[in-house]
Amino acid sequence: MSIAVVGLGFAAMLLLMFLGLPVAVAIVAVGAVGGWLGFGMPLVDMMGGVIWSSLNSPSILAIPLFMLLGELMLRGGIADRMYDALAVWFGRLPGGLLHTNIATCALFSATSGSSVATAATVGTIALPALEKRNYATRASLGSLAAGGTLGILIPPSINLLVYGSLANTSVAQLFAAGLVPGILLALCFSLYILVFERSGDTERVAVPLAAKLAHLRYLVPPLVIFLVVMGSIYGGLATPTESAALGVVIALAFVAGSGRLDLDLLVNCSMQAARTTGMVVIVLACALLLNITISMLGVTQAVTQWVGSFGLDRLTLLLVLIVFYLVLGAFLDAMSMLVLTVPIAVPMMATVGVDAIWFGIFIVLMCEIALITPPVGMNLFVVHGVRRDGGSFSDVIKGSLPYVAVMIAFTVIIILIPDIVMWLPESLAGRR
Repeated sequence: MSIAVVGLGFAAMLLLMFLGLPVAVAIVAVGAVGGWLGFGMPLVDMMGGVIWSSLNSPSILAIPLFMLLGELMLRGGIADRMYDALAVWFGRLPGGLLHTNIATCALFSATSGSSVATAATVGTIALPALEKRNYATRASLGSLAAGGTLGILIPPSINLLVYGSLANTSVAQLFAAGLVPGILLALCFSLYILVFERSGDTERVAVPLAAKLAHLRYLVPPLVIFLVVMGSIYGGLATPTESAALGVVIALAFVAGSGRLDLDLLVNCSMQAARTTGMVVIVLACALLLNITISMLGVTQAVTQWVGSFGLDRLTLLLVLIVFYLVLGAFLDAMSMLVLTVPIAVPMMATVGVDAIWFGIFIVLMCEIALITPPVGMNLFVVHGVRRDGGSFSDVIKGSLPYVAVMIAFTVIIILIPDIVMWLPESLAGRR
C-alpha cells in the first residue's frame, strides 16, 4: 500500500474533525469507506460482529465502574474532606495550597481514572480556598489543570484500559507501570511550585499538630479504596474489572457511613458515569472498526516499512514522536489521539525494540500534555469552567504552560531511563 494513501486517509479524518463532526463519526466514516473501497461490502458487514466481540469483554466493564467510583467520591463528600486534610499538612510550605492541589489530584487520580473528573472535582473544591487566601490566579489554575492530568497516568486509568484493549497488552502490568511515573511526575510538579511559585499565600496559618493528626482520618477512605483496588489486582485476587467493583462497594460503604447515601445521589452518580462511559465506548468502538480496515489494508506494515527506510534509532524515533504528538495534541483530545495512533504506533515501535508496556506510559504522557495544550486542551476548559471570577481563558493557558515544559522534560527522562517505568511491572512479574 502506498504511504500516500495512508496519509490521505489520516488527513481526511482530521479534516472531518476540524469541520465540526464528532470524533467517532470522523473515525467511522474513514474506516467504513476505506474498508468498502478496499474489499467491498463483505468487510463492512463483518465489522459489527468484530466490534461486538471486542467490546463484550470484562475489561471494558471496568470503564463504567471506575467512572462510578470517581462520581461517588465527588458527590459523597470524600474528595472535599480529602482536600481539607491535605491542606493542613501542605499549607505552610512555600507554594502552600498549590502543593495541596497537586497532592489531592494525585490521590483522587488513584481512585477515579479520569483526568477530566480529577480536574473538575479538585478545581471545584480548591478554587474558593485559593481565592480567599490570595493565591495568584494563573498559578492556581495552572496547578489544577496540570494536576488533573495525573488522572490518566496514576492507576487505575481509563486511558490505560483503552490502550490495553487496543494494543492487546496486560492492563495489570500497565497499571503497575504507571504508578511510579505518576508519583514522580506529581513530585516534579511540586518541585516546580517550590522553586517558582513561592509567593501568593499571605495568610499562612499555623495548625496544631493534634489538629493535623485528626485530619488524617479523612485520608482513610481514598487510601483504603486504592489499596483494595490495586492490592487485589497485584495480589492475584481479582481482575481489574472485579477490583473496580470492589472499589465501588467500598466507596458506597464510606458514603453510607457519612450519612450522604440516598437515592438521588445514586441516580446522579450513575447517570453521570453512564454519560462519560458512553462517550468513551463509542469512540473506542469506532476505533476498533478503523483497526479492522487498517489491518486488512496492511497500513501498519506500510508505515513500519516507510519509517524503517529512514534508519532511525530508538532515541531519535521517540524524540520525533514527541514532536508529532505535541502538534497532534494541539488539535485533538487525548482519547482521540490514543485511539487513532496506537494501532499503527505500537507495531512500528516494536521494530526498534520498544516494549508495548513502556510505550503505553509514553503515549499516555503525550495525552496528558494534550490535555493542557491550547487550543483544545480539555483540562484547560474544565478548570476555566469551574472558576467563578469571570477571568480570561488566557490565564489558564499561561498558568499551564510551565507544566507542559515539566512534562516534556519528564518524558525525556523516562526515555533515557526506561527502568523508571519498567521496574515495578517487571518486579511484580518476577523478571527482576
